[in-house]
Amino acid sequence: MAKDKTQYVCSECGGISPQWLGKCPHCNAWNTLEETASQAATASKHRYAQPASSLAPASQVQPLNRIQAASIDRHPTGHEELDRVLGGGMVPGGVVLIGGDPGIGKSTLLLQALDGLQRAGLRTLYVTGEESASQVSLRAQRLGLGQSEVPVMAETQLEVIQATVHSQQPQLVVIDSIQTVFSDQLSSAPGSVAQVRECAAMLTRMAKRDNVTVVLVGHVTKEGALAGPRVLEHMVDTVLYFEGDTHSSHRLIRAIKNRFGAVNEIGVFAMTEKGLKGVSNPSAIFLSQHAEPVPGSCVLVTLEGTRPLLVEIQALLDMGGPSPRRLSVGLERDRLAMLLAVLHRHAGVACMDQDVFVNAVGGVRISEPAADLAVLLAIHSSLRNKPFARGVVAFGEVGLAGEVRPAPRGQERLKEAAKLGFSTALVPAANAPKKPIEGLRIVPVSRVEDAMAWARE
Repeated sequence: MAKDKTQYVCSECGGISPQWLGKCPHCNAWNTLEETASQAATASKHRYAQPASSLAPASQVQPLNRIQAASIDRHPTGHEELDRVLGGGMVPGGVVLIGGDPGIGKSTLLLQALDGLQRAGLRTLYVTGEESASQVSLRAQRLGLGQSEVPVMAETQLEVIQATVHSQQPQLVVIDSIQTVFSDQLSSAPGSVAQVRECAAMLTRMAKRDNVTVVLVGHVTKEGALAGPRVLEHMVDTVLYFEGDTHSSHRLIRAIKNRFGAVNEIGVFAMTEKGLKGVSNPSAIFLSQHAEPVPGSCVLVTLEGTRPLLVEIQALLDMGGPSPRRLSVGLERDRLAMLLAVLHRHAGVACMDQDVFVNAVGGVRISEPAADLAVLLAIHSSLRNKPFARGVVAFGEVGLAGEVRPAPRGQERLKEAAKLGFSTALVPAANAPKKPIEGLRIVPVSRVEDAMAWARE
């Protein structure tokens, strides 16, 4: 008998190699080639037998200044935090990809959103490939949605899903999940790179052609990235990541890509017995409630998308050995080492013999450099074992020359701090407001030594 031919497909870029290699020759990623059965080029199952078509319908060629820009009609889901991340709601014809760890609450949130849209008068469809219809019904009853009229279909074959969408004509379709969907046009197994890429392309083409909003649920790898080829994130309009600790009741949903809204927008949810509930004041989650001020604590006003958040930065310094440790949770470790060098060189504060631990309370991850000043103040407070007075906030980027650089949208940060009752703000001199803010005293600093001198006072 003839031996079945095999090929090796890269899980990162989808490139095909006739033999196994340690490094993909297409994207140079290591250990990403996986063995799959080669596609037979028969007349009935040749994927290129039909003429190639684009994801979006073709239009006439015309100058850009003559094209009428129509406003986008959005469908609010009824969850303010989800609508904030999406840019105001679901967009007709848009494709949304949402990923997250198992058990984080992706299916729960989408089922609640579908119920809200169904009650608002939209035609919806929930396609599940990981559960049966009865399991979805049990989860809906636990969430208090036992009387919901959302249509549910348990199916994994792409052609059946497309036929159902064509006959039912829903306005919003949820596919849970894209890794379980397969097409008869391909012989590879469900979840493979070829199946995920082809099924996502067909669903995207259907969304653009029929003006249907499609929400795809994606699995994540152990590194936290979306499973499947990288081209999957390029095809869709919006990419959302669901984050959070399974031991905590709070969840964060973050927009990594959004063609119809702001990028890096964040939404905060609380997991309750009745599902996910939006948190209107997320700053309260990231601020620890101390009875009295404690050393090594400083409140930072960070910016997540368009929303200013107040996060407590904690630092702990302890006498270390010959090789002191530098550990940060929620902040960049390499940037922590740089800040300690700047603190020693320009402010005369030495931490060479100290173990330095820095933590952002609440499990939030801060990537913007505006957290530098708050980190240095928390380190200085822990080293001297003296707390700051209650009601102090800080933000600002610190350069290698010791200067304190301004942070974007400083006025909004200060107004948020004043609204939450803070009384003193240590800010870069360039961010000092021209008009005073009621109830908030501004302390402008231009260099690190100025900030440390204020901290000693």
